[in-house]
Amino acid sequence: MANILFFTPYYPPEVGAAQTRISETAVRLVKRGHKVTVLTTLPNYPLGKVPPEYRGRARRREILDGVSVVRVWSYITPHKGFFHRILSQLSFGCLAPFLGARAVGQPDVIVVGSPPLFDAIGGRLLARFKRRPYVLNVADIWPEAAVQLGVLRNRFLIRLAEWLELSSYRRAAAIWSVTQGTHQLLLKRVQPPEKVFLVPNGVDTEKFRPLPQAQARAEVGWDANSFILLHAGAVALAHGLMVLLEAAEHLRSYPDIRLIILGEGTAKAALVAEAERRHLTNVVFWGAQPHDRLPVFIAAADACLASVLKAPLFEGTVPVKAYEAMACARPLALAVDGEARQLIAEQAGAALYVEPGSASALAHTILQLRDQPELARSLGQRGREFVKAHFDRDQLVVTLEERLLALLERRQEEAQAHLPVFGGSSDAQ
Repeated sequence: MANILFFTPYYPPEVGAAQTRISETAVRLVKRGHKVTVLTTLPNYPLGKVPPEYRGRARRREILDGVSVVRVWSYITPHKGFFHRILSQLSFGCLAPFLGARAVGQPDVIVVGSPPLFDAIGGRLLARFKRRPYVLNVADIWPEAAVQLGVLRNRFLIRLAEWLELSSYRRAAAIWSVTQGTHQLLLKRVQPPEKVFLVPNGVDTEKFRPLPQAQARAEVGWDANSFILLHAGAVALAHGLMVLLEAAEHLRSYPDIRLIILGEGTAKAALVAEAERRHLTNVVFWGAQPHDRLPVFIAAADACLASVLKAPLFEGTVPVKAYEAMACARPLALAVDGEARQLIAEQAGAALYVEPGSASALAHTILQLRDQPELARSLGQRGREFVKAHFDRDQLVVTLEERLLALLERRQEEAQAHLPVFGGSSDAQ
């Protein structure tokens, strides 16, 4: 069995898509007999604040569900500005290999997360220190995503980031993509393209499962007679949630409808301020919840929202929150075009598609889900069946395991082929 190291700034107790994907994968690999270590930083996402119990030490080790987690210091700040975020990401990418190299031992393979792209710096350094291959796990194409979002405009920094991106692709032993759209883009950029493999995001279908709604509402304290649309997860610029506030304007005359945004993130403060400015009493904000509690909140909702900004890059995005809602048999208002629309709305039949950025279309879809409960129920049932068949986390980890073991076997064969031969055979004597 393999000794696998994950290099990432994101890990529980933080809540988020990357944290969930990496931790659930790591735990399952341990259960399958592998030794797994995670080199990460102190918990701080998304608010940039370290919990008191993690403060005061430059390095610490803990065991979480059989995974050895090594946490090292990096620059962490609650400031939301672009400069501070970049400095935080860069500090982890550059410092973690030196602060954590001895503590992580000698892995067989290093799995490096991206974004943030600066993790590739640390992954490459560790791979060189340990003389081991690294696999680059690409969830979003950077810096392209930052450019399309408008948060990266400096031409010099863009060129520098593009160099880091392409050189990291070249040096990686393999590249793991998590959506079909990202996979297709990488096939065009990576040589040889055989280095790229697809293991999509998924969901724990045992943890995320249908629960009684009345019991869930009583547990979280939501009104039993309201129709509730829920956004559960990170509240970031990329999710385009301002459209939800605009949809709330259209729905003012429907007092039974509540739109709940559950989570934290860089865009939340602006959303809260805008909702207050508009006096939107039908929009309610909740703080982030532990990942194990999300199934209860999803069960308490009537429908869930998955949305992104309208931009070409996001047409290759499939939000993890969509898989979680589907696993809980909840219908989706899906404001994501491209791959997510084709997969979830058309192929699975688990969502009503909404044009990204269209408040009137979103308001219409919310009313449709409220007024047609049989439609909503059938969407939810089909979603549950679809993710169990195609996106169950247990199945996906087996596929990843096969890829990693095949990579290590191939590297071992290559190393043996280059071993020097000493002496001669008896036939030659």
